[in-house]
Amino acid sequence: MAAVLQAVATDGIAITRSLPGQAELLTPEALAFLAALHRRFEPDRQARLAARRERQAAFDTGALPDFRADTADLRAGDWRVAPLPAALLDRRVEITGPVDPKMVINALNSGAQVYMADFEDSTSPTWANLVAGQRALRAAVAGTLEHIAADGRRYTLQPFERQAVLMVRPRGWHLDEKHLCIDGAPISASLFDLGLFAFHNAQALAGKDRGPYFYLPKLQSMEEAALWDAVLAHIEQALGLPAAQIKVTVLIETLPAALEMDEILHALRSRIAGLNCGRWDYIFSYIKTFRRHRDKVLPERSQVTMTQPFLRIYSELLIRTCHRRGAHAMGGMAAQIPIAGDAAANALALDRVRADKLREVTAGHDGTWVAHPALIALARDIFDAHMPTPHQQHVLREDVRATRDALLAAPLGSISRAGFDNNVEVCVRYLAAWLDGQGCVPIHWLMEDAATAEIARAQLWQWLHFGDGGHEPLRLDDDTPLDFALLERALIGLPARLAAVAALPGAARVGDAIALLDSLTHADTLADFLTVPAYDLID
Repeated sequence: MAAVLQAVATDGIAITRSLPGQAELLTPEALAFLAALHRRFEPDRQARLAARRERQAAFDTGALPDFRADTADLRAGDWRVAPLPAALLDRRVEITGPVDPKMVINALNSGAQVYMADFEDSTSPTWANLVAGQRALRAAVAGTLEHIAADGRRYTLQPFERQAVLMVRPRGWHLDEKHLCIDGAPISASLFDLGLFAFHNAQALAGKDRGPYFYLPKLQSMEEAALWDAVLAHIEQALGLPAAQIKVTVLIETLPAALEMDEILHALRSRIAGLNCGRWDYIFSYIKTFRRHRDKVLPERSQVTMTQPFLRIYSELLIRTCHRRGAHAMGGMAAQIPIAGDAAANALALDRVRADKLREVTAGHDGTWVAHPALIALARDIFDAHMPTPHQQHVLREDVRATRDALLAAPLGSISRAGFDNNVEVCVRYLAAWLDGQGCVPIHWLMEDAATAEIARAQLWQWLHFGDGGHEPLRLDDDTPLDFALLERALIGLPARLAAVAALPGAARVGDAIALLDSLTHADTLADFLTVPAYDLID
């Protein structure tokens, strides 16, 4: 680690890395702003993280998540969130991706209604990536961003009125930013990402009637939403913005949050624009919540689709809840990407995307996500055909009756050897790329990010640990026991197979990735997040 660089703005602030361009971001004023956020809100963040641990401990001993008794009156009440700003009325297609300059330009120019610039699941949080991402977004807001590729190709922004609306997703409450320490402790990654972006860009965006707008990830409770509301109010006051100028969309990507959708909307009611079905993280959260519940083991990942009853009812409850309260109900991400060089396989992949988007729009969603610019036209055509209005909050879905048991019911299915081996391969390949600085990786024509890799990793741990202590192990569909010998064989054979993959992202870190996956899978307790121990292995 580089020698600690003491900042001059305020005593107690230390930056542990120095990179070209960071001084223009981490000015004394910006550092003082971030330090004030940390000192005001870090105790509350730690309290919320402790509450998460306490809740999970109860689930591990057999308790089940449920709708809250103490907020029944709130759920039954007749209230609505604040009216939506004009820029967020039509969000039928949103593109998501990391924050490197080329991606920022291509996404803003893509023709999508919204670009979600992602510091979380699709960005490996190396200090270089974070500094470059903040600089790119600052230049994009100013209208000056350009990028010259290695082949000499020049990328520039379209005029502002033709760009997608910018929304930024910071990292979740559970993550630290180790490169900036306040009073000897790392700052919250959430406060660093959102706070630094807001400090440099909020007033400019407000002047253009473009927010600032954010996506908030990984929430588990109304109390966590209330913490975000307090943080955003503090930022508005500190930067001289009108109250509720900042608007947010919350990703419902944890099982506990799915049972508190009304409560989360209410906690953020002056500034919330909608909820989003963060399907991949939601599946991961289901596995993690029920990691000790043998009766709730999910089948292999390819069988856990949005047509499964527990996922369908989750998305329908989100639509019903949002539309009742005057908020948008955003659909999720189809992981497929275009397949070059194989017309038949590409047609099949596009058919899957088409079916997914048709399901969403006919269910009542107000918009959807894509991960690749080539899918924007497909998604828009489907939403245009079935949603002629800017949104469909008039679709109230009063037919939906989402009980606790329906939301928690595990689907039927199986685990094949190919499914097991694919989980191992996805974990290793994604981890290797992440450790090498790349946060989203195409693998077998699916765009894998931290959320999809977490599903694979959590499934491996759960499948293998039900055979611990002499208990009967789970079995593959060919009756092979799911045990650690199976994992060992998969890991031993993987390097040779990956050596044949052309231009493998993170090839130099495959050994580190295998070692980390092996350690995490053998651990007695499922680690809450893959990216927490992996973060120790990057600069």
